[in-house]
Amino acid sequence: MILKRSVCMPPAGPVRLRSRLEGDDAMAVLVEDAPSSVSLGHGLELPSILRQSTPSMVLTRTPLRISFAGGGTDLPDFYNIETGAVLSASVDKYVFVTVKRHSELFNEPIRLNYSQTEQANTIDELKNNIARECLRYLDVDPPIYISSVGDMPASSGMGGSSSFTVGLLNALHAFRGERITAGQLAEEACHIEMDVLGEPIGKQDQYAAAFGGLNLLSFRRGGAVSVEPQRVTHRAVVHLFDHLMMFWTGHQRAASSVLTEQKANTRKKLDVLRQMRDDAYALHERCTDHAIDPIEFGRALKKNWEMKRELASAVSNPFIDDRYERAMAAGAEGGKLCGAGGGGFLMFVVRPEHRERVASALSDMKFVHLGYEAHGSRVLFGL
Repeated sequence: MILKRSVCMPPAGPVRLRSRLEGDDAMAVLVEDAPSSVSLGHGLELPSILRQSTPSMVLTRTPLRISFAGGGTDLPDFYNIETGAVLSASVDKYVFVTVKRHSELFNEPIRLNYSQTEQANTIDELKNNIARECLRYLDVDPPIYISSVGDMPASSGMGGSSSFTVGLLNALHAFRGERITAGQLAEEACHIEMDVLGEPIGKQDQYAAAFGGLNLLSFRRGGAVSVEPQRVTHRAVVHLFDHLMMFWTGHQRAASSVLTEQKANTRKKLDVLRQMRDDAYALHERCTDHAIDPIEFGRALKKNWEMKRELASAVSNPFIDDRYERAMAAGAEGGKLCGAGGGGFLMFVVRPEHRERVASALSDMKFVHLGYEAHGSRVLFGL
């Protein structure tokens, strides 16, 4: 069965949980056959928020993502003019979040571990913006302990910040004894990052993290999002991933530093963005016969990368350009920089017989193996 999952956005203003509100203030989330954040096995997922016993500790696992085409058309500056679209896939690299009740034997009511350790007396004192606002949003009272660890560096272009937001919200809901749909989880993460924190980002990362899989994400005026899983076999997706090679540039750069300029250029670059969106639709059409041609994907990556470089001056730099050209000369079919630009990972589509040549050409960069992840954010266990 082909699923098309539609999420109807709430009116402007704070996004809040239906289970915590009544009447017109409730968020309208309409998801056809959409999975929740807790798996029941055999591909079945709970369809809505359900109250259950409150665990003392929760662990979530949330995937990172790669996008093949359409990145940038998920920003409000574009989709409020016309529909945007991104073809993306979640990968087997994750952000893990643990939430537990903090022992009252410790002096601090709140402890937060990530790349830093924070000890605070109140939520307002937390320096980690995402953690602070998620705790405020869901009215989680201290004492509380939160720990986060990821498989990839921060600011590496794979949606890590949004995966952390989705994973933390998922964990906090479970900690409160709630199960939540993937659609509502994605919208809450968008609300925290875009509305509350004012980050100049789009919506693709939150939806990729919450839903998982290989999807065409469409973004419409007002922020409505549809999620369309691709009609391909698992073997076909694995075949595509077998042609991917990803290399770490060694440079980290916050997406906001590039996206701020890109947002300012949106109206001047509408034709470029339209073509990037149309390329996402074109790749989607090539996925409808239950098969994927990796070489076509490679050519699309090359085309999208050439257009993406026009969106902002900081998308690329001489180091990235040099490594890109090396890979292409060694036999890559096409490639792109993951994320907004300026650093992170270079990803290429490479025929199996050319992989050693490409690896040799980029021997000064760390190669990272990528695998496909069919699931979005999941509660691994709650005790």
